[in-house]
Amino acid sequence: MATNVRIAAGDFEALVKQLGDPVRAKQAFRHLIGARSAALEAVRNGLTNSNGDVRMHCVRALDHLVDEDAWPAVIAMLGDPDPRVRVHALHAIACDRCKDAVCRPAKADVLPRAISPLRDDPIYHVRLMAVEVVGGWVHGDREAAAADPARMQGHGSSREAIPSNQR
Repeated sequence: MATNVRIAAGDFEALVKQLGDPVRAKQAFRHLIGARSAALEAVRNGLTNSNGDVRMHCVRALDHLVDEDAWPAVIAMLGDPDPRVRVHALHAIACDRCKDAVCRPAKADVLPRAISPLRDDPIYHVRLMAVEVVGGWVHGDREAAAADPARMQGHGSSREAIPSNQR
């Protein structure tokens, strides 16, 4: 039986820790999103947590809370060992719908980091989400056009998905 854990108002670090608990993660995520910029520092700190679930949910939260100062941390998550984190980081970069703020990372900061998983990531879902990011620049950037997945030999046949126990 799960016990209720009380969190002091404004204790965003405790909410971030709860993102690693499958029972409490959804509610903790909602509280962090609802707190908006007040929770931003704790969410950014959660990106360094050893628990992949915490890092994944923190990237998801940053998709909604991101500001100019948070983009480097989101972009850095493209190198995370957990494919779920990489997928959500790519989504955060590609998606404008989830964000309250209208800010975009600089192409020079994103494009080289997004081309790498497009070409080399062993997980199909990561490569697919990288297409979303790189595709945003494919018509106006020679480097993005050269990363066209249809031109890459041997990459189209590998459809290794994120293991079901990590979704």
